[in-house]
Amino acid sequence: MFVFDNISFDFGGQSLYSETSLHIKPDERIGLIGANGSGKSTLLRLLTGEYSTTGGKIQKRKDLSIAFLNQDHLSYQSESPILDVAMQAFEVQNKLLHEIEEMYVLMETDHSEETLHLLADKQHKLEALDGYNLKHKTEKVLEGLGFSTRDLQRPLNEFSGGYRMRVMLAQMLLQQPDMLLLDEPTNHLDLPSIIWLEEYLTNYPNTVIIVSHDRYFLDNTVTRIVEIENQQFNSYQGTYTFFKQEKAEQIELQKNRFANQQAYIKQQEKFIERFRAKNTKAKAVQSRIKALDRLERVEDVAEQNEVIKISFHADVQPGKLIAMLDVESKNYPGVELFKKSHVEISRGDKIALIGANGRGKSTLLRLLDGSESFEGKLTVGHNVLKTFYAQHQLEALDVNNTVLLELQKYAPELNDTSLRTLLGAFLFKSDDVFKKINVLSGGERSRLALAKVMLAKANFLLLDEPTNHLDIPSVNMLVQVLQKTENSFVVVSHDRYFLSAIANKIWYIEDGVVKEYPGDYEEYELWAEQRKKLKQENSSAAKAKVKEQKKKGLENNDRDRKKESQNAMRTLQKDLDGYDTKIKQKKKDLLQLQSQLAEPALLADYEKTATLGEVHNKLEAEIKQLTQSWEKCFEQLANLENED
Repeated sequence: MFVFDNISFDFGGQSLYSETSLHIKPDERIGLIGANGSGKSTLLRLLTGEYSTTGGKIQKRKDLSIAFLNQDHLSYQSESPILDVAMQAFEVQNKLLHEIEEMYVLMETDHSEETLHLLADKQHKLEALDGYNLKHKTEKVLEGLGFSTRDLQRPLNEFSGGYRMRVMLAQMLLQQPDMLLLDEPTNHLDLPSIIWLEEYLTNYPNTVIIVSHDRYFLDNTVTRIVEIENQQFNSYQGTYTFFKQEKAEQIELQKNRFANQQAYIKQQEKFIERFRAKNTKAKAVQSRIKALDRLERVEDVAEQNEVIKISFHADVQPGKLIAMLDVESKNYPGVELFKKSHVEISRGDKIALIGANGRGKSTLLRLLDGSESFEGKLTVGHNVLKTFYAQHQLEALDVNNTVLLELQKYAPELNDTSLRTLLGAFLFKSDDVFKKINVLSGGERSRLALAKVMLAKANFLLLDEPTNHLDIPSVNMLVQVLQKTENSFVVVSHDRYFLSAIANKIWYIEDGVVKEYPGDYEEYELWAEQRKKLKQENSSAAKAKVKEQKKKGLENNDRDRKKESQNAMRTLQKDLDGYDTKIKQKKKDLLQLQSQLAEPALLADYEKTATLGEVHNKLEAEIKQLTQSWEKCFEQLANLENED
C-alpha cells in the first residue's frame, strides 16, 4: 500500500531519518511514537506528499486517498453550520444532490421523458452511494464527538479552536479515506468523546496511523506500534502495552550481549597485553588482535526512562486546610454550571477533576484560583500559595526569548546553573536552552511553561490539561514530579494513564453539583461502571414494575411511599456524611503517621518502628473498609433516588 524504502530525511541541518524502511499494509491501525523532535509529524507529512525525502525511494498505490488531521485545522474558519462543514466529506454525493435539486427546478417547465430518465438515473446513483442517509450519519458522528443536537446548526466560527478541530475530525471520519492520519486526535476531546472515537477507530475499515501520547487510547485502538528512535523506524506488532514489554525484553537482551562482549574484549586485551612481547605467543597475539578488529561491536543501551531529580519546592508549609469552596450558583448567560456545591481540599490531597467538556471543569479551577466571580465563598487556608497552569501560560511565553532567557526574566534571583539544571529535568538538554521559543513544538512550550510553574514555589497547584501536547516521555516526567511532590493539587486531564498514576481523590460534576469519590481513578472507573449498570438495571426493573402494576390495576399510596423513601434517603445521607468524615480523618491520621515513620531518628528504634508499622497497616485496612461501606451506602442512596 505504501513503502518507504531505505529513506533519509534532513530538516534544518538535522537528520531525522537515516537509511530506514517502513512498509504500511492495508487496513492496519498503527500507533506512531517517539520523543519530541524525532519526526512523528514529519513522517505524516511525507505520507501526504507535503515533504519529500532527501534519499531513498517511496512507493505507493496510485489511487490512494489520504486525509490528515493536524494542528493547522485549529485556524480553519467558516460561517457555515457545523453540520454542513462536516458533510463536505461527501463530495460526490453532494454534487449529485445539487444536480438533482437543479433537475427538480428544470422539471417545472420540462416534462420530457429524457429529463425524467436522467433524474431517475441520478437518484439511483445517489441511493447506491447511500446519499439519503448522509445527514443521519453526520449527525451521529458529530454527536459522538460531543456536539449537542442544537449545536449542529451553529456556524463553525462560533466554536473554539478545539471544537473546530472536532468538526474537521468528523469530516475526515465520514470521508473514510484509504489512509487516515491523526496527529494527537485526543488533545481536544473529553473522556466520553475519546471512548467513542476508540470504538469508531476499532471498526474503521481502512488504514489508520495515529500520533498520540495517550497510551490507553493507543492500547484500545492500534494493532502495531512504530517507534522512531535513533533515526530509524522500529516496528512492533501489538498494542502499546505489548510494545513496552517487548522493548524492555530487547533492551535487557542487548544489555546482556553488551556486558558479555565487554567481558570478552577485556579478556582478549588482557591476553594481548600480557604476551605481546613473547615471540612464542606472537602468532596467537596477532590472531586475537585481528579478531578484535573484525568484531562487530554491540552498542550499550542508553537509559530509556530518565528519573527526575527535582520536585515542586514550596517556600512555606501550609495548614491542614488548603481551600474550601462553597458555591451557591455559577451561571453564564443561558447556562447554569454549578448549584449548591461544597468541596474541601486538605493538605496532601491530589485530586483529579473529570467529566465531559462543557460541564465547568476549567471554570471550577478558576473559582478555586479566585480569578472568577460566583455566588458563594472561597476560603483559602493558612500559608497557602497558589499557582495556576492553563493554556494562557503557553500564550504568555515571549516568542522572541530563548528558553533560558524566559526563565532568567521570570526568576532573576537564580543563577544560570540552577536554571539549566531545572530545564534539563524538563528534557531541555545542552544547546536546547538557547532555542528561540518561536521554533519550539507545542510539547516543548508546555514543558517550558510547567518549568515556570515550578519556579513559583507554590504549595497548591491548579493544573488545567497539563499533558496536552506532551509526548510520552514528557508525560512520564510530569507523573514522576507529581508523584514525588508533597504539594496539594487539582488537575483536569483526559489522559487516563496520567490520572491513574497521580490522583488519590476524584471530583466529578453531576447535575451541576461537584461530587467526590474518595479513591483513585481506577477504583472510580470500576465504581462508576457498576453504578451505571445498577442504574440501568433499576430503570428496567422500575419500568417492568410499573407495567405490572398497571396490568393488575394496583394503586399505591404515593404520598406514604414518598415519605418513606425520603426518610430512608435522609438516613442514608447521614450515614454517607459520617463515612466521609471518618475517611478524611483516617487519611489525615495516616498522613501524620507516614511523616512520623519517615523521621531519621526512628530508624534506630526497631520496636517503635514495628509498632507504628502495625498501626499503619490497621489504618489502611480501616480506610479500605470505610470506603467499601461508603460505596455501598452511596449505591443504596442512588437506588432510592432512581425509584423516587
